[in-house]
Amino acid sequence: MDIIGQFPLFYFPEYGSAWMMGITGTIHILASHTSVGAAMLFAFLAYKAYKENRSDLYPYMKKYGMFLLIFSYVIGSITGPGIWYTATAASPRGISALIHNFVWVWATEWVFFVYEVIGVFALVYFIDKIDKKTHLKLTFTFALASVGTLALIIGIISFMMWPGTEGYYTTGSASDAFFGVNTFPHMFLRIGFMIMMSGVIGLVISSAMKKENEALSNELSRKMGFVSLIGGFVTMFFFMWYMGTLPDNAHAVFNVTKESIIQNRIILAIVFSLYFILAIVRPKTINTVLASSMIVVILLAGLWPGEKLRESMRKPYVAGQYIYSNQIVSRDVPGKGIKSELPIIAEKGLLKVNPFVPENLKVITAENKLEAGKLLARMSCSNCHSLETTGKFRPLKDRLTGMDKEGIKSILYAIGSGSIPYMPKLELPEHEYDAMAEYLASQKY
Repeated sequence: MDIIGQFPLFYFPEYGSAWMMGITGTIHILASHTSVGAAMLFAFLAYKAYKENRSDLYPYMKKYGMFLLIFSYVIGSITGPGIWYTATAASPRGISALIHNFVWVWATEWVFFVYEVIGVFALVYFIDKIDKKTHLKLTFTFALASVGTLALIIGIISFMMWPGTEGYYTTGSASDAFFGVNTFPHMFLRIGFMIMMSGVIGLVISSAMKKENEALSNELSRKMGFVSLIGGFVTMFFFMWYMGTLPDNAHAVFNVTKESIIQNRIILAIVFSLYFILAIVRPKTINTVLASSMIVVILLAGLWPGEKLRESMRKPYVAGQYIYSNQIVSRDVPGKGIKSELPIIAEKGLLKVNPFVPENLKVITAENKLEAGKLLARMSCSNCHSLETTGKFRPLKDRLTGMDKEGIKSILYAIGSGSIPYMPKLELPEHEYDAMAEYLASQKY
């Protein structure tokens, strides 16, 4: 019997597996991006302290470092593995593709990360125990390790959107997979955001120092305002470049909600520009409550919609534009010895070729038709949609409300065609289409 290399289905009712990845990923990005931005900020402050003999900057750096240890390296170190745990459960073949393409790149990234973790402890502990020049060198190596970690992981994440070159499919080369047209704009976009985040966090620390030294607090708040404003400008500039390097399916998804996304970004840009300008012009007005609130705004109104957008634009693929989000390999990759599974699914049916389908559902009968249709819908659709009538994540109820079985079948036939170009083309035998449509119609959306 012909079998495809599927894994057991991970299904999270109502929200879907992608939401679990998104929630964990958003928290992790806030923590990890702050750490890289702070590493660059530390290098700048250490250089300024050394060149200008500003010993008063070291207490600020120590407070910032202690915050970083808890906020970035504890929360980040918990949510980092959390991302890979949820991603492996939700998308095992996607993670497998990344490992098979980038195992040594990933190993190198871990070396940089270990140095980062050791480095931040050393920076905080030795800040007043070693001479300024040695501490400066330490901050520079810490910054280089942090940027190195970023550069390596961005190459891997960019491959999830699409490979570096069309030649990758022939060669299977890690370099062809890593150096994509959107790798560098993606990296500089993230660097800009990291710089901005280092300033946003810096404003929390500086505003908390008012009672100790108001003059220094105001000076540092003003500096953090400039840092944040520069980071925000860099982010916006490279975001426009990044959007121009995305594949057609990404633009098709983006265009669906383009107006609301642009409106959201304009509002955020205005709000944060005013906040950063206020920090520059009137640093006295920045207090810890306001500064902390702006972090929450970034998390809920900036990062969460941004991560949802990026994940949505990558669809229908989960890696390399050859693995669908539902784990099916959709094209040949000769360089990796990979063949498309679409022909065998169209011929034999998804129920027969998936090794984890129960034996009693391999053949559709009148008795098991609804149960088989439910399993087909979960295997085919649940990585991108919630199936229940109470679903929250791209619910099918929003697309199939009021439709009967034949209407739903017409939608299933249209997937992957001109009317729904960004969804994956998945041809099933007629009896599987029929079972899936009957189950979806039974939900009475």
